[in-house]
Amino acid sequence: MFFYISFLRPPATHSNPSGSITITPQVANDLRTEPFDGAQDIYYSWSPVNPARPEPYPSITIPQKLTVWRQSSAYKEIRVPLPQGLQDGQSYRLVLTAHGQGRPHIINLAAHDLGARPFPVLSMPILFSSRGRAAHAGEKQEQIERVYRLPLHAGENGFLTVREQTSFDLDKKIWDSGIGLSSWLVQLAQEPTQTAEHAGVARARDALFSSQARKVIELGAGTGIVSLTLGALRSTTSRGSDGCILTTDLESAMPLLEHNVSANKSAFSSSTTQPQPLVLDWDIEELPEEVNAVDSGFDAIVMADVTYNTASFPSLVRTLSSLIRLSAPSKTPVIILGYKERDTTERTLWDLMKTIGVNFQQVGERMGAGGQAVEVWIGCRDTLT
Repeated sequence: MFFYISFLRPPATHSNPSGSITITPQVANDLRTEPFDGAQDIYYSWSPVNPARPEPYPSITIPQKLTVWRQSSAYKEIRVPLPQGLQDGQSYRLVLTAHGQGRPHIINLAAHDLGARPFPVLSMPILFSSRGRAAHAGEKQEQIERVYRLPLHAGENGFLTVREQTSFDLDKKIWDSGIGLSSWLVQLAQEPTQTAEHAGVARARDALFSSQARKVIELGAGTGIVSLTLGALRSTTSRGSDGCILTTDLESAMPLLEHNVSANKSAFSSSTTQPQPLVLDWDIEELPEEVNAVDSGFDAIVMADVTYNTASFPSLVRTLSSLIRLSAPSKTPVIILGYKERDTTERTLWDLMKTIGVNFQQVGERMGAGGQAVEVWIGCRDTLT
């Protein structure tokens, strides 16, 4: 499992340059239901906001130690020193990290020890202005962002900025399996083909990272991190003018999902590698028109953390069956699943999938900080060995 630094009490959207910023940091699991069990140093830095000079990733001031987070003081309000040289009218993001070395505000999806420390967080911009502050007094931020790095080719790195809500909406947060599966995809894209490679891994590699046109659909995309990662990685391999990446979820997820795709559009080389947000409700038997219109069906179906609600399993399995039937029997899609166990009953999905002829095998995992690992499973209609 992974732990995340976030804001129990977020900073304000506006502040007086001569005033102060007060926050309550939080260190907890992805759903914010399990606080970090131990002591954790938290560092702060500031990232200047300059829309006229876009950067591949945010620059920050030298991190300074802010506090040591413990459960016993989890609700303590902390005053954060303002940026040095702050001028009226400037905007900054507040950055909280678990250490102060290198680029501590960047999450490296290729790191072998991914998640060994709590993930960093960036606030939304804070406008420091002496004008109009009364209208915004006490107005707290409702969103955060995290920045992810992934290796592309020839020593080049790509960066993705993914926005989340600070509310408790499940489809508006990063979940462990989204990060874990994204990390596994980075590894799959970078490592050379192994001579004795698992048949399912080889099939997933071809379905996702062949230079030929590929059609991929993600179910339950949430914030979109898996599709964003896949789109950025495919942008270095795809040579065709066809193909697509459909990133789907419920209507309530669309505004944030659409924002994250748009905010990262520079990471995608073409419309075929840029994810396309689309509403797909598993409870509706008829697939969306845009899905049915995909010629010859999909090469891959990708899912992360879709198992938390076992009551949805019949609808999920029916949706997967419908997607599989879009393809010829001889060329059914490979299914890639990122999974973290939250309840043992979730594994009944594997048995339900067998009723439509799909068998899953585990091919990888990401441990993070310990506890339940993120497991990577691959399934398709033929037997994998």
